[in-house]
Amino acid sequence: MVPSVIFRRKTLSAINSARIFRWVSTEAKGSEVMLTRHSGGDKGILTLSLNRPKAKNALSRSLVGDFRRALEEIRSDKDVRVVVLRSSVPGVFCAGADLKERATMSAIEVEQFLYSMKTAFKELEGLPQPTIAALDGAALGGGFELSLCCDLRVAGPRAVLGLPETSLAIIPGAGGTLRLTKLIGPSQTKALVFTARRFGPYPALSMGIVNDVVEAAECMDEKDTSDHNLGYERALHWARQILPNGPIAVRMAKRAIDHASTADPSSGLDIEQLCYAQVIPTEDRLEGLRAFKEKRKPVYKGC
Repeated sequence: MVPSVIFRRKTLSAINSARIFRWVSTEAKGSEVMLTRHSGGDKGILTLSLNRPKAKNALSRSLVGDFRRALEEIRSDKDVRVVVLRSSVPGVFCAGADLKERATMSAIEVEQFLYSMKTAFKELEGLPQPTIAALDGAALGGGFELSLCCDLRVAGPRAVLGLPETSLAIIPGAGGTLRLTKLIGPSQTKALVFTARRFGPYPALSMGIVNDVVEAAECMDEKDTSDHNLGYERALHWARQILPNGPIAVRMAKRAIDHASTADPSSGLDIEQLCYAQVIPTEDRLEGLRAFKEKRKPVYKGC
């Protein structure tokens, strides 16, 4: 297991040396959402962190509001090439809806909040940049639904996923039934929702819910409790693999693939051609050809 330990140490070193912090413009002391822009070789990676430790990142009105403002800033930032969504709270990604706050809401307030939360999830799903959810700890209910809005999901060894809503006599209400069905099919989705089952990283991997899993053996030792960031470290590893590629091409590929999941074959091919047409006039495409001819790594500028 030496290579795994080396991988972990190198990754931690890269994180510590490469990152700089920039707060969301609306952030005050105790903010529930943080933006981290990486520098050096990781320039172009942005980490979006949920930071509500007292409530295990439960989705409250204030957190959802901060989250939407952060997404608005990210969407228009052409320097951001990859987004990693994570929790800064050890042991949890997102515990789902804030049921304590929900109990104080009127029926109209609940409806308004659900609309805002669903809109936030659509805005995350609609970001032009590729997104990766780093699942370290519990991602249940709305927290699991939040991760389904990302393009990729990476699970740490302590990840616990599930849609437990039927155990509370409700159903997933933030797109879980739709997005999970598109991901793993109706039969598997029904099995998970009907039983309110909670499951770990390896069942999630076998069902195709997550793209990668960090083995528990990658911890320094059994007593080490610092492994709550392993999913995030692996997510950064994925982000670094995306980072060198043409940013416009990656965005257009995301757009084409997203449409392909709902379009008929003919329409899907037409959309792909329209997206391909967007990369033809770019300087990056010419740079890629020059680099190939000169046998060097291309340097893409996103133009």
